[in-house]
Amino acid sequence: MDLSELLRQQHGLRVERLPDGRHHIMVEPDQGCAGARSSWTTAYPPELILEIHATKRGYVCDEIQREEDPRYVERAIRHEVLGYLDAEAFRGKRILDFGCGAGASTLVMSRLLPPCELVGVELEERLLKLARLRADYLGKSALEFFLSPSGTALPAGLGEFDYIVLSAVYEHLLPEERRILLPRIWHHLRPGGVLFINQTPHRYSPIEIHTTGLPLINYLPDALAFHITKRFCKRINGDEDWPALLRAGIRGATIGEILRVLGGGAALMKPKHGDQIDLWHGKLSSRYAWLKRSIWAALKALKPVAGIHLVPELTLALRKLG
Repeated sequence: MDLSELLRQQHGLRVERLPDGRHHIMVEPDQGCAGARSSWTTAYPPELILEIHATKRGYVCDEIQREEDPRYVERAIRHEVLGYLDAEAFRGKRILDFGCGAGASTLVMSRLLPPCELVGVELEERLLKLARLRADYLGKSALEFFLSPSGTALPAGLGEFDYIVLSAVYEHLLPEERRILLPRIWHHLRPGGVLFINQTPHRYSPIEIHTTGLPLINYLPDALAFHITKRFCKRINGDEDWPALLRAGIRGATIGEILRVLGGGAALMKPKHGDQIDLWHGKLSSRYAWLKRSIWAALKALKPVAGIHLVPELTLALRKLG
């Protein structure tokens, strides 16, 4: 069976070859997932598109967009990693992309940073398969990807790193995993190295934007937050228990929690320009700019009164002392 016939038989997916050699992907409505992009034009070859669709299904466009669209993961890394250090600081260094998923963040960093050693670690083998396939296609065969043996363990022989990046990862760790895993990750960071934790929702943001979109549930006890989520949230299918919602990221983090889990020896770094509120605002799109600017102004006004950066998402860099 040739490739064109395989493409025609993919249920819920249409792929059209364009005159310039790229491919336009369309996910049919009945195959779409809540909030997922339904179309994308990509340089990826059909074979790779099929592999990604087989794993990500209705999120195939989103997964490819994460690597190709400069407004997606690339925009986040430019603000949340390079907002603290210049790219040149990474030259020749060893960097761990923990929770790399299907490799989009690792591949983007390989483009943005000067020559360095990048290592991705992920808990799901199916996602690592995609990461390796994408790296091969993009000519990034030097990238290394390793499988975590469990949610609280790291691959054997991982070694030490100058920088470790957790992008949109921390909120998906269960409470026990946070207490066990983060110190183990920290142990692999060299003295003077930096741990980046970004795209993690603030535990006490007035609106829980990550998982439910509901207001004020961040201030409620778990049992009551669970009840209200089941009753009013349209983003979930209704079958989830509380551990499943924790895994989905319903409870974010605070700076204090992260520092306590690390147990000392960590110094919060300041962004190159402004503060964490400015970093958060700087990475936002121009859509509803007036509203985002109003929220930025309100957070700036609250900071000297409350003494905290109550940003919707944490964007942290922690240097290891000693």
